[in-house]
Amino acid sequence: MPMRDYPLLATINQPADLRGLERSALPQLAKELRAFLIESVAKTGGHLSSNLGTIELTIALHYVFDTPEDRLVWDVGHQTYAHKVLTGRREGMARLRLQDGVSGFPRRAESPYDTFGVGHSSTSISAALGMAVAARDKGEDRRVAAIIGDGAMSAGQAFEALNNAGVIDANLLVILNDNDMSISPPVGALNKYLARLLSGRTFNAARRAGEKVLSVAPSLLELANRVEEHVKGMFVPGTLFEEFGFNYIGPIDGHDLDSLIPTLENLRELKGPQFLHIVTKKGQGYKLAEADPILYHGVSKFDSSNGIESGKGGGKITFTQVFGDWLCDMAAKDARLVGITPAMREGSGLVRFAEQFPGRYHDVGIAEQHALTFAAGLACEGMKPVVAIYSTFLQRAYDQLIHDVALQNLPVMLAIDRGGLVGADGATHQGAFDLSYLTCIPNMVVMTPADEAECRQMLTTAFHIDGPTAVRYPRGSGPGVSPAPIFSTLPVGKGEIRRRGQRVAILAFGTLLGAAQEAGEQLDATVANMRFVKPLDRDLVLELADSHDLLVSVEENAIIGGAGAEVARCLETAGSRTPLLRLGLPDSFVEQGEQGAMLAQLGLDAAGIAQSIREFNS
Repeated sequence: MPMRDYPLLATINQPADLRGLERSALPQLAKELRAFLIESVAKTGGHLSSNLGTIELTIALHYVFDTPEDRLVWDVGHQTYAHKVLTGRREGMARLRLQDGVSGFPRRAESPYDTFGVGHSSTSISAALGMAVAARDKGEDRRVAAIIGDGAMSAGQAFEALNNAGVIDANLLVILNDNDMSISPPVGALNKYLARLLSGRTFNAARRAGEKVLSVAPSLLELANRVEEHVKGMFVPGTLFEEFGFNYIGPIDGHDLDSLIPTLENLRELKGPQFLHIVTKKGQGYKLAEADPILYHGVSKFDSSNGIESGKGGGKITFTQVFGDWLCDMAAKDARLVGITPAMREGSGLVRFAEQFPGRYHDVGIAEQHALTFAAGLACEGMKPVVAIYSTFLQRAYDQLIHDVALQNLPVMLAIDRGGLVGADGATHQGAFDLSYLTCIPNMVVMTPADEAECRQMLTTAFHIDGPTAVRYPRGSGPGVSPAPIFSTLPVGKGEIRRRGQRVAILAFGTLLGAAQEAGEQLDATVANMRFVKPLDRDLVLELADSHDLLVSVEENAIIGGAGAEVARCLETAGSRTPLLRLGLPDSFVEQGEQGAMLAQLGLDAAGIAQSIREFNS
């Protein structure tokens, strides 16, 4: 895009250039940066609302702190596009989230300004605390700031880190970017004045002097601390963070550079754990995103002038929609059903369920561990909890799945979305490991639907099993098979043969069945839709092993573990000598790109499967 439309932004190639500007020029820079991001994301897709909400904060941080010597640790990374633009990646935004392009999240390998790789939430305070302690122990005079949103602050790890940071003598600044918390009072001149006062040297020097004088009289010191706490509590909602041992400042307007910069300048000079509470607006400066920040949270390409067309996307039904429709239908039939999501209502397809069954809908926040154990408690009392969760987020609750659900053999059902490759979100969000980490857990039943109709059948089957179950389906649409509005089930642990051929039998798990069938046509191979990873259809595997010269397992999961490993174990246990070729995701992290192109590159499309079989037989 022509940089003549952004004359001031065009001069900023690194934060040092930004720090060379007069402060009076910064509002113009924010204006240009906001317009640049809207135009960029409209062309590539990406996260928009959250990034528009942190433009002034990003400018202020790089203006005040000596980055990258001072460390900025961003949480999740949904708000770091402005950071990328200001740190030398402005031109790279044209290939944002595309193969070999700029990542949608901070990556240490991409830039020295990306001090910690993120993608999942609530890790920033822990990582920043580690950096602050390392600086202290090495005698390095640097500052470390963690920037975390109110949603990410709801996760347990954030509070574990706060609890630890409050008792460690390290220079750490935590910035809470609050764009949705109802506890925040209106932000105005009084709060701005108090933030600058409470973060200033005079106030903090007076407090330290008072503590020194009163330390000889503990009862007076305790009284003085109580008075200070009550006085500050009259104006700021910081009691919780003060109890953790932080010096709380705020809330202040996160879009007001005249407030942000002097407050950050004061905080940079303070020692010990500091906490700054700012209030921002998602989608700030783009009225369409301000009006519907959820719609504009993660977007595909769109017309920035006209916005996202309402109702657009009337193509094939997605697996997420299949699940959402099934959930509502089953809830109407069975009053025991309870729907649970860890802060992914829209992404996991629970919007209609939340509206129709509000008393049976639970968004537990970004708290995957709690979600699983909460579901286990419900199951103990005869309820039928369904946890809708992304594959990559389920990893965070692995101990709870093993200890609280599977060990007690409780009927908790996992509807696992984004299984396999997810595309543009890259390595942090690829659902590459779930079949491996689920299959090794006793009592688990693990299913992989090949199409939309089978997905609905498997959801019903899982719901009726008296034990822990998982239905794992990919992002986006399948082959377009319309699911019938009935509640039919499948025989547990049984697959089916979709094509009879000779010599080679391809065992397909999940939506790669279509590619396997195409390869089967090319090679005149038998193709089986295995359906269940656990329990595996042992009879079908051994039947095919006895009647073919080669078995080939195909899965959109890590090659180590998972479905192919179960097939190998079955053959080994039975003493079968039929060779097995295992096709799946490599033993490396798969980076961002378009889903179909990535599958082809990894040899998991029809041509790749056929080629691998030919090479194995040659």
